Amino acid sequence: MADNYLESKFDELHKAKRQTVIRQVGQSLDTLLLKNRSYRGYDHQQKVSIETLKTIVGVNNKIPSARNQQVLRFKLVNAENGAALILENIKMGGALPELHLPFEGTEPEAFIIVCSNIPENKMVDIDAGISVQSMLLKAVELGLRGLIIGAFNKEKIIQALQLTYEPLLILAIGKGNENIRLTEISEGEDHRYYRKDGTHYVPKVRMEDLIIP
Repeated sequence: MADNYLESKFDELHKAKRQTVIRQVGQSLDTLLLKNRSYRGYDHQQKVSIETLKTIVGVNNKIPSARNQQVLRFKLVNAENGAALILENIKMGGALPELHLPFEGTEPEAFIIVCSNIPENKMVDIDAGISVQSMLLKAVELGLRGLIIGAFNKEKIIQALQLTYEPLLILAIGKGNENIRLTEISEGEDHRYYRKDGTHYVPKVRMEDLIIP
């Protein structure tokens, strides 16, 4: 009986330790979301490999897809296979045109080109939104940051990368090198992001105004 008691207590202790470790390993969704800001400046000291980009794209066979069509396809690009060509044909920081972002020496060096193997439609756009958010959260989990780019020269990028499919969006991926903070606003206030004293501020509508009474 004593042996059974000790064995039971040992199992309970071991289980508690295992559960504690599990709780300490991952980051909460709230933490990932807060870290997942739009970075327009990157640290060139940390290179992003194609294998890392593959890990990020790997979320796509685990996430929802409208009608489960799974029509998205991805072109992986880093400094070794065409990043410079993409940089020539994208625009970043549309709300801050006077800054001419990204600053020299802080350009992203890795990209994921999100394409569709069917013509773009509402369902494809839904899939693209789910996909890019999921991939950015994975990038944050890996210690990286990113940016969704919708302003780009589609024809030139198709030609430069010899794409078979039409690109929908571009993700920039890298080690973020900016100080970004959220600031709370009420409904109706200016939503545009801005910079002050080297900090990039992103206004977010407060919780009270998000809920319909």
